[in-house]
Parts: sequence; structure tokens; C-alpha cells
Amino acid sequence: MSKGTNPMHPRHTKLLDLICQNGRMAVTELSAALGVSEVTIRKDLNMLAHQGLLKREHGYACMVSSDDIGHHLSFHYENKRRIAERAARCVQPGETVMIESGSCCTLLAEELCARGRHTTIITNSAFIANFVRKISGTRIILLGGSYQNESQVMVGPLVGLCARNFKVDKFFIGIDGMDESGVKSSDHLRIEAAQARGIIVLTESIKFHRDASELLFPYENIRSIYTDADVSPDDVAELEARGLAVITAGKPRT
Repeated sequence: MSKGTNPMHPRHTKLLDLICQNGRMAVTELSAALGVSEVTIRKDLNMLAHQGLLKREHGYACMVSSDDIGHHLSFHYENKRRIAERAARCVQPGETVMIESGSCCTLLAEELCARGRHTTIITNSAFIANFVRKISGTRIILLGGSYQNESQVMVGPLVGLCARNFKVDKFFIGIDGMDESGVKSSDHLRIEAAQARGIIVLTESIKFHRDASELLFPYENIRSIYTDADVSPDDVAELEARGLAVITAGKPRT
């Protein structure tokens, strides 16, 4: 049985939800809201700040920049973690995969590294490389390109040139939306990977009906979509009719 990643403590999930809802909260407010000491809250905040999920200020905690992956990762953390865990099952020991920037993709990289299966991860995300750097046995190949400071990701034509030097069977991406043409992004500088095969999408189902400005890939280029258990049967049927496999991550046991 693989080790996998440990679920985030329920208190940490609630803490992140509070910060996301309010933008900035005092340690005293968080202590009262969660019913634990200020010492415990400070330890929690230090750990979550180290992971890039929030920022510390004197006596306060606040959200990171809206373009930062840590910002996106802090929303619906457990939902995204379950999607990542489910997607990790399709990766074989010793396999080389490409993982693009994104919150679900970040947790997938963490899951693969924690399983200790000697997976090689090729990525354009400096955030992902930093996020998993302390997991023993991690092998990361970081693609070159123009560096976006807030999102901590490499973008532009050079990334595409670097990516084409690698032949991988699985290429995991996150998305900002989708429509009848395919899966989409709000950033026109996202990774160019025309040579990639086996494109696999990791996304929450709430993005199925969001629009975005840039087409990443048409549906015929996509092998499968991993999403949450809240996806509607109609959406599943429509995607399956297009030839895609739709795999849902189960809800936690209550």
C-alpha cells in the first residue's frame, strides 16, 4: 500500500477557509473562531505559510496574491487533494510524466513524490519544484522560459521548445474553464506542448461551465478528466460522448 500524502488537519482546512473568506485575520480572531490557543494558531500559520498557502504579518495572517498558486491551492483544499490522489493511481512506478502549473497539479506532484515510486516529474512550475523539494527521492526537471513572478511559473515559446525534447505518455494540466471547443486558460502564455501525448485534465467540476480567453487543447487531444464527485451526470455524459474518460474522486467518509 502506497504512503500517499496525509490529509490536511481539519483545523488547518477551517483556518484556510476563514482566511479565504475574510482576506486577513488576527491571530486572536482565529484562536477564538477555532477554539484553540494562540500558540497553536501561530504554529499552524507558520506551517501553512511555509507551504505558501498564506502570508504572515505581525499578529495577522492574510491571503497570498490572487495570481499565486498558493492562493488557488488554499481554496477547497481537500477537494483538490482527493482529485490529485485519484489521478496519481494512473501513474506507474518509474514513469516520467509532465505536470503543468496549477493547484490540483501541485497536489498531484506531492502525491507522486510521497508514494516513493521513483517518478520523474517534468514541470514548468517553480512553485511545484519548491513545494515537493523536501520529499526524499524527488526527481524534478524544471523547464526553462520567461518567469512569471506571482504565479512562479515558466511561460512562453522557450518552454514549448524545452517541452518538445521530452516524450512522455502522460501530461497533466489544470484549466480555467471549458466550452464546446475544448479546455481553456485565461493566460495566453501557458505552456506550449504540441508534441505531448495523453493529455490528462485535473479540475474541479465548478470550472466545467466557466469561460476563459485562450484555448489550451481541443477535446480530441485529451485522454481523460479527473474531477470531483459533484460533477453533474449530464456533464459526464457529454464529455464521454466526446470520447473522454471522466474519473471522479469520491467524497470523504462521514
